[in-house]
Amino acid sequence: MSQSVRNSALEVVTNVVAGFVVAVALQAGLHTLFAIRSTGGQQVTIALLFTLSSLLRSFALRRLFERLGR
Repeated sequence: MSQSVRNSALEVVTNVVAGFVVAVALQAGLHTLFAIRSTGGQQVTIALLFTLSSLLRSFALRRLFERLGR
């Protein structure tokens, strides 16, 4: 069963948004644990950059596997 580009994008975005929430919370906890000083804005910016790379990577890999599966 193949997945449309739209459904691939929706799945990836949902997964990445959930990952972003977890990443911001984990990052805040780890920065506190390791005494790394950063503002909330810096933590969100870092998480956004990693989230963007995750979104692009996930979508590209999903489409690659979809193409290879045909």
